[in-house]
Amino acid sequence: MIDPGSTRPKPTRAEQECEPAEPGGLAIVELERELHRLQRSIRLTIQSHLQTLAGQSFGSLSQNQQMVASIHSLLDSHGFRVQCSECGHPAILRVSPRTGIEQGAFVFDHTIERRRTFHGGRAVMPEIRLVAKPTRKKARDGKKAAG
Repeated sequence: MIDPGSTRPKPTRAEQECEPAEPGGLAIVELERELHRLQRSIRLTIQSHLQTLAGQSFGSLSQNQQMVASIHSLLDSHGFRVQCSECGHPAILRVSPRTGIEQGAFVFDHTIERRRTFHGGRAVMPEIRLVAKPTRKKARDGKKAAG
């Protein structure tokens, strides 16, 4: 929302409540707002490019695995995960060997209620929707936390 007579957006209630009394604090709030815009733009750009791959297989099991490993590396470097099309949880796209699917099955690998879960299993790249990478949970009982 824009203040009447001003070109500067009116701060949201959350920004007003946490707006620091110091002059430099407003600069940080504005910087965070700009970074969120940039991150959204990056997310939408990557997602748009990955959508062009939906419905494809890239030759062999090895080539499909290399493709999803490259996608994971790109997404991880920007703090993203793919959204599981079955349950909506953030996931890592993988290709697993599967009987009857020579080039492997594209699956969503994620943790739900501290249990590793795989959804999907199609022979072609699924539709991709990106979400923020979740924060890692602390390990319990000496077990490694799944990401």
